[in-house]
Amino acid sequence: MPRQRPTARLPSEAPSETSSSTSPERAADDDTDFFMAQANDSQSSIGVANFRDLRVQNSQSVPVSPIGRLPPEILIAIFSKLVSPVDMLNCMLVSRNWAANSVGILWHRPSCGNWDNLKSVASSVGNPESLFTYADLIKRLNLSALARDVSDGTVVPFTQCKRVERLTLTNCSELSDKGVSDLVEGNRHLQALDVSDLRHLTDHTLYTVARNCPRLQGLNITGCNRVTDDSLLVVSQSCRHIKRLKLNGVTLVTDRSILSFAENCPAILEIDLHDCKLVTSPSVTALITTLRHLRELRLAHCIDIDDSAFLNLPEGRTFDSLRILDLTACEEVKDDAVERIVNAAPRLRNLVLAKCRFITDRSVQAICKLGKNLHYVHLGHCSNITDIAVMQLIRACNRIRYIDLACCNRLTDASIQQLASLPKLRRIGLVKCINITDLSIKAFARRRSNPSVSSLERVHLSYCTGLSMNSIRPLINECPRLTHLSLTGVPEFLSPALTKFCREAPPEFTQQQRDVFCVFSGDGVSQLRDFLNRDETEATMYDDDDELDEDAGQMTGLMDATGINDEDYIDVETLP
Repeated sequence: MPRQRPTARLPSEAPSETSSSTSPERAADDDTDFFMAQANDSQSSIGVANFRDLRVQNSQSVPVSPIGRLPPEILIAIFSKLVSPVDMLNCMLVSRNWAANSVGILWHRPSCGNWDNLKSVASSVGNPESLFTYADLIKRLNLSALARDVSDGTVVPFTQCKRVERLTLTNCSELSDKGVSDLVEGNRHLQALDVSDLRHLTDHTLYTVARNCPRLQGLNITGCNRVTDDSLLVVSQSCRHIKRLKLNGVTLVTDRSILSFAENCPAILEIDLHDCKLVTSPSVTALITTLRHLRELRLAHCIDIDDSAFLNLPEGRTFDSLRILDLTACEEVKDDAVERIVNAAPRLRNLVLAKCRFITDRSVQAICKLGKNLHYVHLGHCSNITDIAVMQLIRACNRIRYIDLACCNRLTDASIQQLASLPKLRRIGLVKCINITDLSIKAFARRRSNPSVSSLERVHLSYCTGLSMNSIRPLINECPRLTHLSLTGVPEFLSPALTKFCREAPPEFTQQQRDVFCVFSGDGVSQLRDFLNRDETEATMYDDDDELDEDAGQMTGLMDATGINDEDYIDVETLP
């Protein structure tokens, strides 16, 4: 008697489809380990136990080939290497054993990138006649690709999925508390929830999370500005395994809830409080002091934070786990605090002090102590910094990959030329460093003439009006990895012959801003390079500096009138 083969389908196909374009989202990550760990778990949705009716299988005593007797963990390890969902579907059709050990991989992350896929997945989940309990197989559900088209009605079929571990609803702005709460209710497996920019959400959703999700490790409520301390306090007390917390723009958050997270959630690794303007220094001190594993602390635009946040850290203690600290626009953070930060967190890798406008060379000299640990430093708008401190920084921290010195208008070629000595430098921001000349840019070209060490990828030179083609041409020729070059407001590059290779200005720009916009990105850099090299004789027309003096003066005036940088760095303080 021939063996009965199971009927099955892809998690995102209509009954007659087999196209791989409707495949689940599969990528190289920890999925293989996940499947292996659950292969022999009696509670797992992977394996033979997932069949709705085992009696059909058990009632057939048919010979089993050797390959059919392989342990589940080996079958799962093999199946998890398959790339094509169609191949996985074919494996499911071999035998019930194979189907039971491959269906979990196929349905682990169903693709919901378009409406056809979503409807197909939803119909399978809600079909009581399906061979498998598909609702139990879905571990990662991501509806963000459909964004504003997702409503409370859309998610009704998925309320049956009570084993989801990662739920991503980013930008699904039409969802209300009811829709999200229904998805969360009864799901005690949830580990990560992303509801960023769901502005209708209130405390109601977070109360539901607190009641149902004791295993929660990641919570992103960016932009949910109706959430208050009341629900966050309950979450901090009920979800004590949280590791990653993003509260960007949740403007009602105060010290009350942040102190509670510091007290109740010792596993926190990352916390982002961008634009939480009611958070003050005591919260920062508590987070750093209490959370011994804290790696990332982002406090951009927390304007009430001052030196005391760091000066009150316990003397003699170091916080070696802290790698990233962002203090953008925390203007009350000054030199004393920076010195204390460096001493307390000697292994900082990324330090952002943009718009901390009162810091001076003292801070930069303190940062030098980070040495080889420092990879990323942002000192934009720190206009008190001088060449002397920057040169010290370059000598002390030779592993810097990204440095931004925008609007540090005291800097000259003396220090900027030295940046070319950084062997791993990939990105540099020099917007409105008005004193630099071709000498600095030529230094980068000379240093990176060997492609094997040419690491420079992004260069921001907008409003550096002293630059000419004499330096930009060798820069793009000798830096083959360059993919972004901004020259907004630089007179010599605003001719139609060159700007045709630029990308479009952002739609919100005024006409004045569009007139000086000049950003080469991606293929635009390659096209500019080819154009400049195509006719060497024609290119010499840009070498006569005298002809450009008058134009440069005119453009300097225009720069002052418009008061913007390029698309990637807009000086919001000087916008008209």
